Amino acid sequence: MARKPHPVDVHVGGRVRMRRMMLGLSQDKLGDALGLTFQQIQKYEKGSNRIGASRIFELARILKVPVQYFYDDFSAEEGSYGFAEGQQESFMELLHSPEGVQLCRHFAEIKDPKVRRKVLDLVKTLSENTEDART
Repeated sequence: MARKPHPVDVHVGGRVRMRRMMLGLSQDKLGDALGLTFQQIQKYEKGSNRIGASRIFELARILKVPVQYFYDDFSAEEGSYGFAEGQQESFMELLHSPEGVQLCRHFAEIKDPKVRRKVLDLVKTLSENTEDART
């Protein structure tokens, strides 16, 4: 029986993937910068291989984020991502999807806080209309 990755490893890997894609880096390019193969980067991003402390430090430097970035939104007390049960899985699925990464990447490029608020309001309205249509 295959062992299931630890939730922290999955979370950290998801944050690596999200940031890599936000910067427009391929797994090959990130692997080259770390002296690794793209397969190893894939394993890190899926959480199937743990990322050691020195590697986290290097990833933070290459991806231009503080080390804490990889742990943001993870709640040790709840063993979750700061979301209610069930929401955490759909959130991580979104982060691992091409659409979710693109959404995050383009949203991060919006500098005007008023425009960001309007985008959030639009997405919220669209999601509410989708839920209404299902019921």
